[in-house]
Amino acid sequence: MAGKHLLVLIVCLILLNLSATFASKQNTTTLNEATACIDGASITLTFGFYINSCPEAEPIIFSWIEKAVSDDPRMAASLLRLHFHDCFVNASSFQLGCDASVLLDDTPNFVGEKTAAPNANSLRGFEVIDAIKADLEYVCPQTVSCADILAIAARDSVVLSGGPGWEVEMGRRDSLSASKTAANNNIPGPNSDVATLLSKFQNVGLSLQELVALSGAHTMGKARCSSFSARINSSSSIISNSPDVNLEYLQSLQQLCSQSDANTTLADLDHITPTTFDNQYYVNLVSGEGLLGSDQALLTGNEETRRIIECYAGDVEAFYEDFKMAMLKMGRLQQVNGGDGEVRRNCRAVNQLGS
Repeated sequence: MAGKHLLVLIVCLILLNLSATFASKQNTTTLNEATACIDGASITLTFGFYINSCPEAEPIIFSWIEKAVSDDPRMAASLLRLHFHDCFVNASSFQLGCDASVLLDDTPNFVGEKTAAPNANSLRGFEVIDAIKADLEYVCPQTVSCADILAIAARDSVVLSGGPGWEVEMGRRDSLSASKTAANNNIPGPNSDVATLLSKFQNVGLSLQELVALSGAHTMGKARCSSFSARINSSSSIISNSPDVNLEYLQSLQQLCSQSDANTTLADLDHITPTTFDNQYYVNLVSGEGLLGSDQALLTGNEETRRIIECYAGDVEAFYEDFKMAMLKMGRLQQVNGGDGEVRRNCRAVNQLGS
């Protein structure tokens, strides 16, 4: 027991130091400096939201994420993706954005997001969130929202994979419903062209620069062969006509995906440093080694996205700064506030069903 308390204390000190460092950087740097180009958005959430109501919240979340990533390094990418897929879905006119709707199981009243095409048999990490929520409910009952857990877990996953840290704004409410249709309509697909990607990002208030910065999350994780089959098809015009494609890399993918079921075989999104959060994703794109069609399209389909990719490939700190700011802005997407939401006791169900 003493050892556990010591671990929580150590983690708390680490997070306090991280918050202080980030706050200091906010006071001494501006978004217009060379290492960050993204404009900020108006803040609707607050830093240190649980400092009085549940000061143990962030250390508890960190300790669970640390264990999960230690057991399965791929889990870091999965938890980061959960937050992204949550924030991009507009469930209804008053339940929008980062509201933990992605965590809800289906009910007789709605079909949720878990079975939507971008999520089905693909999203992972629900059990990790369940464990975190159960621990927090024991320590601070009905205080920390599932939506905030997702946002903090995404940050911690990046940090534990060697990436940058940032202070997370908190105070989100959990939605009362979810929408499979909204998930299908709003989440970008793996074969999207730049115009489609940009349209989906602009629909939620994110810019072209933020599109490229957030795509850098693909420096970790895996994808099924079925999600990039069009890219490795031997008859594809992409292979025969594009000078920005590494044929040797694509041939290695063809060999991998021909060996077994394309619906189960996995390839690394970043085949050089697959479990490290760095700028290798952009280096790979410049080398013609993007896994998904939507990734490589960022390089070939738009001169401005190409310029940003080349910048990030050569300057990891520029990527880190812009990624942090983009994550903060994404985390603010159209919040559920006040009486429009709740703090769930069970992240898989609204309170009247999950209590």
